[in-house]
Amino acid sequence: MTRIPARLAATAQAYDAVAVRYADFVRAAPVSPLERAVLAAFAECVRAAGGGLVADLGCGPGLMTARLRDLGLDVFGVDLSTSMIELARGAYPGLRFEAGSMDALDLADGALAGIVSWYSVIHTAPEDLQGYFAEFGRVLAPGGHLLAAFFETAAGPPEVFDHKVAPAFRWPVDDLAALAGEAGFAEIGRMSREPGADERFRRGHLLLRRR
Repeated sequence: MTRIPARLAATAQAYDAVAVRYADFVRAAPVSPLERAVLAAFAECVRAAGGGLVADLGCGPGLMTARLRDLGLDVFGVDLSTSMIELARGAYPGLRFEAGSMDALDLADGALAGIVSWYSVIHTAPEDLQGYFAEFGRVLAPGGHLLAAFFETAAGPPEVFDHKVAPAFRWPVDDLAALAGEAGFAEIGRMSREPGADERFRRGHLLLRRR
């Protein structure tokens, strides 16, 4: 994939520094039944539209990439952190993982049938997020699907919070859906769930289709 831009180096370095601990945390964290249902719905939408290549953007240690594979998708992972990519390759040697930035993908226009951004745009500054959605739209084929998971906040501006690895933002779900709509995405559905016992914030999920 393309070289990581300098402005994202701090986030990449922060994840590099905690890669092993973060991978252990992700593997131990349960996926709620509601989130499993959203992932299954995304996979079904991609397959119903004819299938094709899917990118797990911000794949971390590769666990979500493997789950998407197990749902029958042809998937590969991309992450800013080269340490995360090394861990993912070691854990899942049958899958493809590449280092790169979500806003500058080394992919042809319309190359993908689907994109999953599983809590990975949370580190993007609000003024930059429109560019990410534009890049997602560029690499998705018409009718391609996007699943975005994020932390929710109530109505109002995006809210920065003290993520344990790097600064991150919570979004009102309506605002994030509107931003995606401006980039050419139509909403299929959404799911919000309350935080679990060891979680601080509501979780939001948007299932979108490129117009």
